[in-house]
Amino acid sequence: MSETAIREEICRFGRSLFERGLTPGSSGNISVRLDDGGWLVTPTNASLGFLDPARISRLDASGRLVSGDAPTKEVPLHTALYQSRSTARAVVHLHSTHSVALSMLPEIDPRAALPPMTPYYLMKCGQTALVPYFRPGDPAVADAIKGLAGQYSSVLLANHGPVVSGDTLEAAVFAIEELEETAKLYLLLRGLNPRYLSPQQVADLSKTFGLRLPEHEHP
Repeated sequence: MSETAIREEICRFGRSLFERGLTPGSSGNISVRLDDGGWLVTPTNASLGFLDPARISRLDASGRLVSGDAPTKEVPLHTALYQSRSTARAVVHLHSTHSVALSMLPEIDPRAALPPMTPYYLMKCGQTALVPYFRPGDPAVADAIKGLAGQYSSVLLANHGPVVSGDTLEAAVFAIEELEETAKLYLLLRGLNPRYLSPQQVADLSKTFGLRLPEHEHP
């Protein structure tokens, strides 16, 4: 895909996420890694609903701005995911309501923020890690992401929002949408003793679809 087409794709997906209320105002950011090692990323203080493809920030492989507007302050977050997950070609970060709410609950397991609720959650997101709160744009978040050793493509930032990487922008968007819907399910069912997927069902999904889930058993 050409760089021009990627810019258009970022704007198309950004507009879709914004119009469905998945990231309000000027929150959220999207990046795509390019074949030359550089990447495109949405600008700082830009609404995902009103992106201009010509103004999207272009960074070189070292993270230096080459063209476009100043990039999002969350560049360290995106960089850490690219550096820790070699298969990542796109990263999406939102402030979606249910995922943010989930990140604030006291019972959440940092190694598996959600139980195995649906097959598509596991197929799209794997398991989701929760990292501690960091001020938006704090470079220290990069160390927290790298501390996950590349095991998670789906991460919740405490009191902030979800961030997901994928091998394409479409895959990353679909995964973060699945994460948001699963967080919503969790909140709806919280305290009702729902039936989750059994270890045998999870194992069957992993075998059938080649899932590589971090080793962790839910209580």
